[in-house]
Parts: sequence; structure tokens; C-alpha cells
Amino acid sequence: MKILVPIDGSTYSENSLAFVASRTSLLGHSPEIELLVVLDPLPARAARLVGKDSLMRYYEEEAEKIFAPARKFLVGHNIHVNEAFIVGDPAEKISEEATRLNVDLIIMGSRGRTALAGLFLGSVTNGVLARTKNPILIVRNKNAPDRDGMRVGVCVDGSKYGSAAVKYAIRNGDLFGDGAQFYLINVTSDYAGTVMPDMAGMALPALSESEVIELQKKEFAEAVDPIRPLLAKGGIAPKEVCLVGNPGDEIAAFAKKKKLDLIVMGSHGYGRFKSAVMGSTAMRIAAQGDVPILLIRR
Repeated sequence: MKILVPIDGSTYSENSLAFVASRTSLLGHSPEIELLVVLDPLPARAARLVGKDSLMRYYEEEAEKIFAPARKFLVGHNIHVNEAFIVGDPAEKISEEATRLNVDLIIMGSRGRTALAGLFLGSVTNGVLARTKNPILIVRNKNAPDRDGMRVGVCVDGSKYGSAAVKYAIRNGDLFGDGAQFYLINVTSDYAGTVMPDMAGMALPALSESEVIELQKKEFAEAVDPIRPLLAKGGIAPKEVCLVGNPGDEIAAFAKKKKLDLIVMGSHGYGRFKSAVMGSTAMRIAAQGDVPILLIRR
């Protein structure tokens, strides 16, 4: 497995490194891990004044300030990685490096904000999401799992993106650890809120309780039935979870209740000129908790 871990010396980068160090099964198979530092370029005038050789030494020294503590942490966990630094726009360079290396996963720390702050993931994270199709794991403020086998929620909605999330989980089982517990999650509509006016114009329930239950069962089956053979073939026996209501809210609440270590879901994104590149459901989940989210974009 090829993994790209961009770092900048912040506590959010430390969260990413701690997550990597927690993956015993994955590390046992010697994944190829690259630490990447992206430095902002000096202004053109300053760069001309210092000269090419001095400029390169400056960048090397600045990169080493970031690499040194990360290297110390990883060596302490007997983890060996490649190191590279690039000068330029962080989101652009991270995306280019992910494409060049054809990585299986990007692991990024993100500062996060409140649900009311709008763009709560940070400009670099959003920029990478908008530019790459590589799977990306967004680690926020949650502590790294204290065991190898994680509690993982895999979200499906009947779309090809949900299927892609399931296939990724099957192909990369080492990432989730030995003895990982999987929850296959689908959120159905709350048909109980459907009403129709009577002759006097008053709102009356359009569906009986039994009809609502049958519709929810049908919706759940349509999303989950195509997935079951894939999971069975991949040797994964998840607990199936049917939630009702707004997908983002319900998944976030379930993740908190079950103390999930990770949520895996597909996301189509919207392109680099849109802010909501995660998709509305992933954004609502991220806004309401700190559980890491693994987004599968292709």
C-alpha cells in the first residue's frame, strides 16, 4: 500500500502520524509511506537577492525543522518512511504528488471548526479534495485508536460511490486492523412525516405505520442487497444498521454512540471551484464530530 502523509509541523500533522503508528497490521506488511512537506516560496525579489544556492539551503533547513520531530516520532515506533519536500502551493503540490506516486491513500490532519463556521476543514484540505481522486483520510482532533482492530462504519446509499467505499474496505483490510468490527450503514427516509390534506384542508398522515416500515425496509434492501455478496466474498461480516432521517445527522450520532474509530464513505465531490467538495452528508458528519472520515472519490 502506498500512503502519502503531508505534514507541516502542526498538532494536526501529529494526529496523522499517530494514526499511522496505530496501524499494526498495515505496518507489518511494509507499506510504502512518504512524508511530504510543502513550503511556501519566498517572494521573487527576496529569492533573487539570496541567490540560488542560499535559497536551496534555506528551503532544506526549513523542511528539516518539520521533518526532524516527525522522524523522531516514527523511528521511535520503528516506522521507516521516505521524505520529500516541494516548494509551492500546498494543495496543488500535495495533489500532484499523490497523482505522480499513484498512492492508495492520503492521510491529512485538519484543524476543524464548528458547524457554524462553514468551511471547517481548512483551505489546504479542501483544496486537495477538490483536485485529487485519490482516497483521502481526514484526521481531526480524535486520538488515534488504541488497538489495531478498529470499529469502522461503512456508509452505502445505493450509489456507485457507496459501492466504491465497500470495495476499498475489502481491498485494504490491513488498514482497519486485525479483528476490525464493521458496521454497514444506510439511512432511509422518514416517510412518517409525509402528510396529505383532508377535505377541510387539515394535514393528515399519508401513510400508516406499517406502510412506513415497509417502505423503509425496501429502501434499505435496495441499498444493501447488492453489497452483501461483495462483503461475503471479501470475508467481511458486518453488522447491518438501518438509520432513519437526515444521513449526516444520523451517521454522526451513530458514530458517537458506538464510538467508531473511522467512517468510510464515497463522495463524488464538485470540482475545485466549489466549497462543498466533500458532499453534504460528509460535511454534516465532520461538522458534528471528530471521527476520522475516509473519502473514496473513484
